[in-house]
Amino acid sequence: MTTNSSDPLFEAHEHALDEPCPKCGGKLEFRFGKHGPFMGCTQYPQCDYIRPLQQHDGHIVKELDMPCPECGEGLVLRQGRYGMFIGCIDWPQCTYQASPDKKAEETTLRCPQCRKGKLVERQSRYGKTFYACDCYPKCKFAVNAKPIKGSCEQCGFGLLLEKKVAAGIKRVCADKRCNHTQSS
Repeated sequence: MTTNSSDPLFEAHEHALDEPCPKCGGKLEFRFGKHGPFMGCTQYPQCDYIRPLQQHDGHIVKELDMPCPECGEGLVLRQGRYGMFIGCIDWPQCTYQASPDKKAEETTLRCPQCRKGKLVERQSRYGKTFYACDCYPKCKFAVNAKPIKGSCEQCGFGLLLEKKVAAGIKRVCADKRCNHTQSS
C-alpha cells in the first residue's frame, strides 16, 4: 500500500507543528538535547523559549486502591525525575512516598567520618550501588566499593574497601588521600 503526501493524515501531521511560540510568536520545531527531545523556537538565540516533551514533574500515572499509611487519603503511582514512585494523592500536605525498589540495606559499620551514623547501601539515579552515611546531609561520606571492617596498615583509617580486580579481591584503604592496598 502506498501513500502520497496529499493524504489528509499527513497534512494534519504537518500542521500540528505549526504551533506559534508563546513568547515571541515565531514557529516552534522539534529539537534534541542532552536531556531528551524538546520543542524550541526557530528564532533562537533572540528567543530562548523551550518546552520539554518528556514530563518528569511527578505527574500521576495511575491511582492505586490503597489508603496512605500516614493520612488515610489514596495512594498514586507517579513518574518523577529519578523514576517511578508511590506517593500520597494529597501531596504536598502529606509527604508520604515509597519507592518500588528494594529498601536500603543498613550495614553494621559506623561512619568513619562523623562516627555517629551507619553506612547504608544506596543507588544512584543511574542504578550504580554505593555506600553512604545515614546522617546525610550533615555527613557526606560516601564510597563506591563495598566497605569492610578493618583499619589501614599505613594511615590507620578505620575502614577498608573490598575491590574486585582481575587477580582477585583486594582490600584498599577507604581514605581517598591514602588509597593504600593492604597485604593479605
